[in-house]
Amino acid sequence: MLFNSFEFMVFFPIVVFLYFFCPQKYRWALLLGASYYFYMAWRPEYIVLILASTIIDYTLSLKMGAEKKKKNRKKYLYLSLVSNLGLLFIFKYFGFFNDSLVAVSSFFGGNYKGISLELLLPMGISFYTFQTLSYTIDVYNGKIKPEKHLGIFALYVSFFPQLVAGPIERSNRLLPQFYKKHEFEYDRVSDGLKRMAIGFFKKVVIADRVAIAVNTVYNNPREYQGVVLIVATILFAIQIYCDFSGYSDIAIGAAKVMGFDLMENFKRPYFSRSIGEFWSRWHISLSSWFRDYVYIPLGGNRVKMSKMHINIIITFLISGLWHGANWTFVAWGGIHGIYLVVEKMVGVRVPKSRVRYILHVITTFALVCVAWVFFRANTFSDAIYIVTHLGFDPREILNMHQIKADLLNIGLDKIQWIISFFSIVMMFIIQYLEERESIIDRIRRKPVLFRWSLYYVLIMAIIFLAITNNQEFIYFQF
Repeated sequence: MLFNSFEFMVFFPIVVFLYFFCPQKYRWALLLGASYYFYMAWRPEYIVLILASTIIDYTLSLKMGAEKKKKNRKKYLYLSLVSNLGLLFIFKYFGFFNDSLVAVSSFFGGNYKGISLELLLPMGISFYTFQTLSYTIDVYNGKIKPEKHLGIFALYVSFFPQLVAGPIERSNRLLPQFYKKHEFEYDRVSDGLKRMAIGFFKKVVIADRVAIAVNTVYNNPREYQGVVLIVATILFAIQIYCDFSGYSDIAIGAAKVMGFDLMENFKRPYFSRSIGEFWSRWHISLSSWFRDYVYIPLGGNRVKMSKMHINIIITFLISGLWHGANWTFVAWGGIHGIYLVVEKMVGVRVPKSRVRYILHVITTFALVCVAWVFFRANTFSDAIYIVTHLGFDPREILNMHQIKADLLNIGLDKIQWIISFFSIVMMFIIQYLEERESIIDRIRRKPVLFRWSLYYVLIMAIIFLAITNNQEFIYFQF
């Protein structure tokens, strides 16, 4: 089920209504049933994978909890890793590695034809797999005790607001919340709905609109060069941010309506002054996951400088592969790893003057956009073409008539460009203000007439400016 669908508009109010009228001891069952229904609305048979992952990790974690010695828990941890990563490999990466073996075999004159499984990638499998893995690893390390209530643990794995695209929650944050009784609180429910509205605006007004131009260019990149490629790449940076942070806003807001606090996943990443800062603001739940469960176990920064640099590269290569079974994603991760290594070698100081601050932000955004080329390109050769054709003769800027004609030829008419431009500018102005204080908190202090006028304008914008083709969220494919 998509957040941006009519089905969700019916589903969510019903769940909320039943949740607050349901006795506390049955609420977990209500949410679990709603979460399974939410997922099965996409493809019913794939609920088996979530059930399998849940039962395996629940059982193995109880086994680990019964062992006092850490070395005796290791075999159960390995079983969890093998079973979860095995399912992930089969459904997400088997075709990628199989095709890579075919290519290598052909390069060396072999005749390996490969094996075709033709499996559909289960929606959100990377997210709930990593969520359960963090749980079993924490139980193994003795950081948490195993959850004994199977239903509560199943709900932790499948909680519908963040099931298919995060945030990837930690068990010590989310599990205890399922035991708390959440009463209906007007301010909290209101704040949650506002957060959801902001997320819908990002998704259906901005992301889905600029996606039209991005798809036009990136699906046929060799027909374009220079300014058009630059504009399409910048628009993709906007698209993926609004698409993914929009999902996170809706997920966090929906959970908040029912009384649950999910972790923040984005903190205005395009205001970052360095790549390191960017990764402290972008997809925070995943970047912190890789820090805690990959980078630090590799040695983190407690090793000599050269080994630390290798740890960074390895972590980002794995992160790239997590995002998609394609060498373009691996390259994207590798590029960011190299960025961070260079930053640590050179040393990036926090700019004190406003001019230097702006220059750092622009430079960081430009570097991120170059990496986004590999993330979005359909093939590695397309990515190379785009990167090598981003340059243009400065004199072309003077020919505004031609630039206007080129931009009007990539899927958006004049009105759509105007809507896109002002929506994006408004979003960045709001985010600039949010560097000091949440916009929801700012609005709360305004007079009631002003507040409700803003709410009305936002709702009308979502209704009348939305791209209504129910486009999936980008991260659903991961």
